[in-house]
Amino acid sequence: MKKEKVIEVAEELPQEFELEELIEKLIFIEKVEKGLKQLDEKKTLPHEEAKKKIEEWQK
Repeated sequence: MKKEKVIEVAEELPQEFELEELIEKLIFIEKVEKGLKQLDEKKTLPHEEAKKKIEEWQK
C-alpha cells in the first residue's frame, strides 16, 4: 500500500477517531486490492471448486 493511500483514508476520517478504525479501513482496502490483483492475474478459484473445498473443511 502506498503512503498516499493511507493519507487519503486518514483524511476521510473525522478529526477525532479511534486508531482501530483507521487500521480496519486500511486492512479492508489492502484485502480488496489483493483480491482484485488475483482476479487480474487469474489466480482465483471457480465457484464450484470453492464450494467443494468448503464442504471438505466442514467434515
